[in-house]
Parts: sequence; structure tokens; C-alpha cells
Amino acid sequence: MSASRTILVVTGNRNDYGLLRPVLRSIENDPRLRLVVAAAGAHFMPPFNTVQEVLAEFPTAISIPLHRSGRLDRLDDAEAVGLGIVAFAEALERIAPDVVLVFGDRLEAFAAAVAAAIGGIRVAHLHGGDRAEGVADELIRHAITKLAHIHLPATARSVERILCFGEDPLRVHLVGSPAVDGIGDIAPLSDEEYAELGSPEILFLLHGQGRPDQEERLDAKILIGICERAGRTLLIHPNHDPGHDAIVSAILEAKSPNISHLRRERFLALLKRVRMLVGNSSSALIECAAVGVRCVNVGPRQAGREKPPNVFDVPDWDARKIELAVERARYAPVPSYRHPYGDGTCGPKTAHVLATYDEELHSLKKRSTY
Repeated sequence: MSASRTILVVTGNRNDYGLLRPVLRSIENDPRLRLVVAAAGAHFMPPFNTVQEVLAEFPTAISIPLHRSGRLDRLDDAEAVGLGIVAFAEALERIAPDVVLVFGDRLEAFAAAVAAAIGGIRVAHLHGGDRAEGVADELIRHAITKLAHIHLPATARSVERILCFGEDPLRVHLVGSPAVDGIGDIAPLSDEEYAELGSPEILFLLHGQGRPDQEERLDAKILIGICERAGRTLLIHPNHDPGHDAIVSAILEAKSPNISHLRRERFLALLKRVRMLVGNSSSALIECAAVGVRCVNVGPRQAGREKPPNVFDVPDWDARKIELAVERARYAPVPSYRHPYGDGTCGPKTAHVLATYDEELHSLKKRSTY
């Protein structure tokens, strides 16, 4: 059977690429679909330069850099969105996909969604309807929801939120989170590899929140100190959000070992060896919940997001509260629960929706239900 629909999937950084892999493979393996991958934005930024990972797996992927300067502030992000819209519009004219699939709330996803929606190409949105304050995450994610023609939310609550935005229920398909796909197939890190990383009990993963550098750096130092006093800690460098450089400077001054990047499979294998994750990564809510690892989520970055019972939430930067949460996470057993982010079949479900959606029900012309 020849492919009937071309799907352009946009990945903008190391995190969403790892999450999108099950979706990419499912689309690639579906004879009704033709996959084109677009590597954009933060994939091209040092020290990660993860575009090479994308090209190694998908040699025909197209490249769309966004940031023109070395800055990482919010105005630079605004400029990057403008550059991205132009670059994606040019790519869409060449490729002429049937659907542009974007993930979450990243700048690259927003730029691609704007170019596609205005350019008359269907937008499919994974992980729409979530709440997560981040830097401008909540604004961008919900803006993409209003641009999208096919909604692929991860949780039942996100479905409800999308419907509250006035989106047609027939356009909404609950698929779960790709972050859960395949986790059970990954073995824990071997003793040798675990020892090479310092045999950590605690993973520290803190992303920037768009605040002044001195605040980001000070809070990172405080949190690192709490982790180091609680046990052997591995410090993982943050994503390329505003505040990245300040957090990295605090990491490099610490006594614990640090690592700039772990491929997703190795990160998941490591999660199965540690006692807890501390910081503000969405991994605490999704991947850690899937493998039964305790987490301490600090600050407002994940505010409003669904938090399974494996998470101890400390919404402010009160050092004493954080210390107590870390202490509880060390010893409290993980309760049994049903994971709100799905059953690990997001990839096949997403590919099926993209291969079978009704063009009239998912038309380019949208109308609010209220």
C-alpha cells in the first residue's frame, strides 16, 4: 500500500525528541503514512547539539535553526519565533505535508503551528490541554490548541480543558503521553554504568523559570545543597530555557558529579536505579510515576499540572519545606495508583488517528462550540 498522507513531525529539543520517538516509529511503520522529521531550535544549540542524534536516526530530517544569537532571554525567544515561522513556511511550501504534528508548548512547536495553520495545513497537537506555568508554557500550549485541527491530549482532564476552550469534541482523541511508551522494556542501568555516574541516590534536574539570573542561580545552589546533604547526587544540566546559564554555573560550582545530557533510554535506565528525582522537570510527573520513583517538585514550573501520588509538591522556594519533602521522599513508600498519562500506547494510537481522521470532521475551517 502506498502512503496516502505525509506527516511532518516537529522536534525542538532533546526532551521532546526522546518523548516523540515512539510516535515517530509508529508513523514510520504505518504504510498509510509518510514521515518527515523537522529538527528545529534548541537541537542546534551547544553544548547538546542534539541535531546529530536526530540525523543519525532520521538521515532525511530537515533542519530549521531558530535562535540567531547566543542569548537566552525572552526577547531572543520572541525573535526566534519570528524566524521560525518564516523558516517553517518555506519548508511547508517544499514538502506540502497533509499534517504538521507538534508537541507540547515549545517555541518551535508554536512557530510551526502558526505557519501551518495560516498556510492552510492541518495541525495536530500532542499533549494539548495540560496546565504547566513554566516561562510562557501555559500561554503557548493553549495558543497551539486554538491553532490545531486535530487534538491528541494525554489525559482525561486535558480533554476536558480542550473542550472548555470551545473545541469540537469530534476533533479530540485521547492517546496518552508518549513518555510512557516502552518504559517497561528498558532494563535498569547496569552496576558498572551506574557506578560510572557516581551511584547516585538522587537526580537533580532543574530548568529555568525566566527569572533574573541571580535568583535562578541562588535557588539552584540552595536546592543542590539540600540534595547533597540527603545523599549521593547526580546533577543534570537543564534545557535551553531562559535561566539555563545561571543554573549551569551553580551546577559547575557544586561538588557532586554532573552531566550535560543523557539519551532518553539511559536516563530511564538510571531512573530505575535511583531513590528520587528533585527539581521541576515534567519527568517527575510522567516517567517517574511510570517507574515508581519518588519525586520532589519545587517551584511553579509545573503549577496546575496533574501530579500522581509519587510526587511531593513544594510550590514555593522555602528551604525548610524542601528539606522535609526530600526527607519524606527518601523513606515513604510509593502508593499504588493508576497513571493518569495513559497505558503506553500513545505511538500506535497517534499514528492510527493520523491515518484515519475524517477530513470533513477535522476540516481546516474551525468554529467554536460556544
